[in-house]
Amino acid sequence: MINWRMEEKGFDPERISHVGNKFLTGNGYMGIRGTLPEYEKEQFVAVNLAGIYDQVGDGWREPLNAPNGLYTYVQFEGKQYRLPGGTPLLHTVSLDYRHGVFERTSSWETPKGKLTVTAERFASMREKHLLAMKYCIRCDGEGELLLTSGIDGQVWDINGPHYNEILLQGDEDQVILQAVATTHESKDQVVVCEAYTADFAAAVEPVREDRRILRRLTLQVKAGVQYHIYKYVSVYTSKDTSEYLKQAEHLVRSARDSGYDRLMEQHREEWERLWRISQVTIEGDDQAMEALNYSLYHLHCIAPRHSDHLSIAARGLSGQTYKGAVFWDTEMFMLDFFLFTEPGVAKSLLKYRIDTLEGAKKKAKHYGYQGAFYAWESQEGGYDACSDYNVTDVFTGRQMRTYFKDKQVHISAAIAHGIMRYVNYTGSYDLLAEGGAEVILECARFYYDLLLKRVNREYYELHDVIGPDEYHERVNNNAYTNRMAKFTFDSAVFLLKSLTDLGSQVEERIKRGYDIERLLKQFSDASGKLYVPEPDPVTGVIEQFDGYEKLEDVGIEEVRGRLLHEKEYWGGAYGVATHTKVIKQADVVTMLNLFSKEYREDILLKNWEYYEPRTEHGSSLSACMYAILACKCHMPDRAYPFFMKSALSDISGKGKEWAGLIYIGGTHPASSGGAYMTAVEGFAGLHTEEGMLKATSCLPSHWTRMEFHAICQGRLYRIEVTQKDSQIMDLGELM
Repeated sequence: MINWRMEEKGFDPERISHVGNKFLTGNGYMGIRGTLPEYEKEQFVAVNLAGIYDQVGDGWREPLNAPNGLYTYVQFEGKQYRLPGGTPLLHTVSLDYRHGVFERTSSWETPKGKLTVTAERFASMREKHLLAMKYCIRCDGEGELLLTSGIDGQVWDINGPHYNEILLQGDEDQVILQAVATTHESKDQVVVCEAYTADFAAAVEPVREDRRILRRLTLQVKAGVQYHIYKYVSVYTSKDTSEYLKQAEHLVRSARDSGYDRLMEQHREEWERLWRISQVTIEGDDQAMEALNYSLYHLHCIAPRHSDHLSIAARGLSGQTYKGAVFWDTEMFMLDFFLFTEPGVAKSLLKYRIDTLEGAKKKAKHYGYQGAFYAWESQEGGYDACSDYNVTDVFTGRQMRTYFKDKQVHISAAIAHGIMRYVNYTGSYDLLAEGGAEVILECARFYYDLLLKRVNREYYELHDVIGPDEYHERVNNNAYTNRMAKFTFDSAVFLLKSLTDLGSQVEERIKRGYDIERLLKQFSDASGKLYVPEPDPVTGVIEQFDGYEKLEDVGIEEVRGRLLHEKEYWGGAYGVATHTKVIKQADVVTMLNLFSKEYREDILLKNWEYYEPRTEHGSSLSACMYAILACKCHMPDRAYPFFMKSALSDISGKGKEWAGLIYIGGTHPASSGGAYMTAVEGFAGLHTEEGMLKATSCLPSHWTRMEFHAICQGRLYRIEVTQKDSQIMDLGELM
């Protein structure tokens, strides 16, 4: 049985950041870190918003955190009782990750006896602009209680502050409070409205502090009586609607009229609807089952169901880390979960890339290339937020030149792969007709422009790139990059030969915009002649890039021992791993996963055994690739610890939080997606053959049974896998 609850007891100020990630709640429109109602910006409070960004001066452009409408704390008999100040008698935080409900309980000793504060809150899955919180106080003795509650506009920002001004106002009775914040860059507005109800009578005093609008409720509490306040918070931006102020106020009034219990009921119903398809059952390993479903909870929290063309940032909605940008993580590690359980969300993620094609073409042109060079760190419009100086040297404090933005050209192939993955799995050409065809053709044009040919060789090469392994920059013929470029060429050839299947409008559009015969000839030639490193005839190992075998072959721990500072970056020009065979994350292994049918099983195994001891797993994207390939080598028990590493990444809090002096903490949705891929595509062996869903059991030895659902070509299936066999039951067409 799944416990469906995460809990931590005791208060440790050093764990505030980790707890904020672990107990995140969200609904795709916004993510609320697992912080306490009384916390302020120093405790990393964030109501992080999807798809809206701002830049201040020369700082990094990043997503917005909204003013905090949940802000609440208590004072009893003249003394405040709130964390992180003081030491509580008891403190517990918990998360019901079945239904996305965060809870806290804290008790303090007072001169009048024990004072206990409990609170629960959720980001509504029914109404994406709404937050709701129930806050309760109980004291063993009588006395005067002051409860302060309202909107805190002192926002935590990594590269802010992002609001030029915040206008604060309240109605006559202070029942509804409002904060309207205006950004620097685009003068976008974020409005937060807060309303409350209480089950007690109290004197109400308005309070205005620096960027805070609050109310102070004063009452005489009786011993042993519990007092409740209910808060309703709406969040809108000027990007959502032209009537954002009106709708924000209307929503909190409506929520207040509906009441907390009704809103909670509706919220739970939406979560149950999601779990009916996405829940994974594992018999024989409750820890794995809970960790996996907790990972899926995080993916549900950040799915942009409110939009038909929005993607997911690398750190989800856990804050401004990585500038809230969309990476290749989405297409290569998160897409499959949504493709199998919510194809509409999967389409939205890819529509984002279609919508940002012009941005990708502008980036290619900037570097002197044709076609589409997608942003490494993509924000709205395809703007590349990645800096040329992306890491800070821990010794000098100076910015270090990195080449993520201009040399990680494999990003465009990830987009093409995601689109074709959707097409092949759904059996639908709708995404191609809505602009996906042009995306693939433009990505192919980009790679064609990158091709090099030496005078004395007959094949094409790709030079001066960075593969998934970011510790080695500016290498030639990275196996993963070259093979993905070939995939892009092959996809473009397929499209050009299948134009009649896309409909007359698409066919006419492509014919008007492209010289089809010329492109067919170019892309076919490029695919046939592009160099992709072959397995060594003796060792079976595929060289990661030209010259990799000549690097120092040294163990990971020895390289770690060369660090002079714990936050020192391992890559770059002078990193401790740069001149060694130690790699950051799965590279060749990722390629072999994607194209495993092209290699014998012994080649897959030899490369797994060669590269894994040399992989530092410095990225949360790495472990799942080794886990899935281990399953393809019929080694589920060797895959298992890598699967658990992925599934536990946001539970354990052991993920890397620094790149040089840059904070990169937050949740790890790609790792969550990787855990799902390992379970469903690795251990259950789920795949398609000629459009038919198939499963091949490869369960860890201590698992007895696994069950889950998947959507394929518009039909819902239940898949049951045991140690001996697998069954796929067709549950019918989705309505």
